[in-house]
Amino acid sequence: MKIRNCIAGLSLLVATVAGAQGPEIEIDLTATDVISQGRTGTCWSFSTTSFLESEAFRVSGALHDFSEMAAVRVIYPEKVERYVRYQGKHQFGPGGLSHDVTHAAAKYGIVPQAVYGGGQEAGAYDHGALDGMLEAMAKALVEQSGRIDPAGMEAVEGALDAYLGELPESFTYEGQEYTPVSFREAMGIDPEAYVTLSSFTHHPFGDSFVLEVPDNHAHGRFFNVELDALEQAIHQALENGFTVAWDADVSNKGFSFRDGWAIMPETAATKEDWQTLDAMPTEPAVDQAIRQAAFDSQENTDDHLMHIVGRAKDAQGRSYFIIKNSWGQGNAYGGKQFVSMPYFRHHTIGVMLHEDALGKDLKKAMGR
Repeated sequence: MKIRNCIAGLSLLVATVAGAQGPEIEIDLTATDVISQGRTGTCWSFSTTSFLESEAFRVSGALHDFSEMAAVRVIYPEKVERYVRYQGKHQFGPGGLSHDVTHAAAKYGIVPQAVYGGGQEAGAYDHGALDGMLEAMAKALVEQSGRIDPAGMEAVEGALDAYLGELPESFTYEGQEYTPVSFREAMGIDPEAYVTLSSFTHHPFGDSFVLEVPDNHAHGRFFNVELDALEQAIHQALENGFTVAWDADVSNKGFSFRDGWAIMPETAATKEDWQTLDAMPTEPAVDQAIRQAAFDSQENTDDHLMHIVGRAKDAQGRSYFIIKNSWGQGNAYGGKQFVSMPYFRHHTIGVMLHEDALGKDLKKAMGR
């Protein structure tokens, strides 16, 4: 995700809203506590790791705190290598998407936060120096050799070990011995069981495509469905006990971490025109054409990943998805936000969910 948006919440004045009222909770699925990604561009790992924590709870009935930085440590060398293979003509930066986390889980495994903290205190991560160092090393590899230099890649690995720490090959957790792979399996996580969906008309529906956003550095593919089907897939997933990883545009006035909502007001010019969601004016209807136009004009960009953990309804009968953000707990809802359906339809870039959360027809269409 764009680092300017991924860490935007860090500069907010996060005083809670006095007397804030939220919609009535309809679905509240189990997730770990909201934490902060600190000054990093790793919302992709925080959101999707949270998603996998909820998945492990769904499977095993036990809630565990997984390491976000383990996936970061696995993915960063791949970014450097890819940048060099493309001779410096490829996206390079701290961002990523949900499939990077499931790829890391498949390649390396999963470890608890207590085993791998990533070299800094949780909630106070600052990767400014690390990001600058890796970019300089990647550019130097291109300029000096223009090839995959084993010595250069070893230097990258060494720098990451020094900054984040070496990934463990085995560990003891709650009295049991594990490897990262055996721990992943004990948690019931199958990286191949997760699917990604999106909805855009510049690709045919019913097929997969490489999503054209800069932080899709791994060229991950998304299955393309109509907008109504995308929204329905999330409702159905939540109703059946599945949470969802969500990638969206948040660089707009309707997304307010401080106030705890993400909305598309049509008649009110500013948030000061209402005090609670119940008093919010009517939102515009969002169809496929409006959504596509926003993406084509780059009004909607790939900004931030979050975790959808529930659903709510306000006094006027309007539904909201409940998201767990990674900007800390500094709002009236402990770091969570209410996302209106028009906002979801307009600003969603893509989602990840378990294949068993899909409806029968969609699952068959995807060949799952």
